[in-house]
Amino acid sequence: MRRVLLIAAVGLCIAGVAPSGTAAAVTPLEYTRQTLERTREIVDSNASHNEKLKQLSALLSAFLDTDAMGKAALANNWSKFTPDQQREFLTLFRELFQRTYVQKILLFERPNFAYVGEEVDGRQARVDTKILTPRDEFAVVYQMRADGSRWLATDIKIEDLSLTQNFRSQLAHLLASSTPEDVLERMRRKYGPQGRGEDSGQ
Repeated sequence: MRRVLLIAAVGLCIAGVAPSGTAAAVTPLEYTRQTLERTREIVDSNASHNEKLKQLSALLSAFLDTDAMGKAALANNWSKFTPDQQREFLTLFRELFQRTYVQKILLFERPNFAYVGEEVDGRQARVDTKILTPRDEFAVVYQMRADGSRWLATDIKIEDLSLTQNFRSQLAHLLASSTPEDVLERMRRKYGPQGRGEDSGQ
């Protein structure tokens, strides 16, 4: 039940610069630690809710590889989109993921993070962490890839449930009865420049 509730919170619903001190020698675990500790500082700050959202979105844009997540979420449906639709989808998906993930992070009561360990295989890595709250803890695993001097998260697993797979299931369900343009229009209404989040069906 705990896993289902957390995925529901973080699913379709997870600082304007990269973490300071980042260098080529920084490990994926350390890069993740820098990002999450800055996340905690923002959440615990006295800034307004909107300012926290702005700072967190900027921070996570340098940490999350939402293009890789978006392509993986569409899976075989990727080829159904034209090149222009693919580009627009990735732009909207980036806003969808960052906005929703950030909003849900703000729901945690004074979150702390524990850093369990890392496994590095060339340019791929896995970083195991936990979100700690006064009442509970949640295992969070970041699948990562090297990108120059930083590491980007290509998937996030919460209590062994993949957010990318969660997105994939929902998008597959939508595309079973809708066209790519229909899906894009729904996303535009919620996550486009003029989006107001009025479409609650997604």
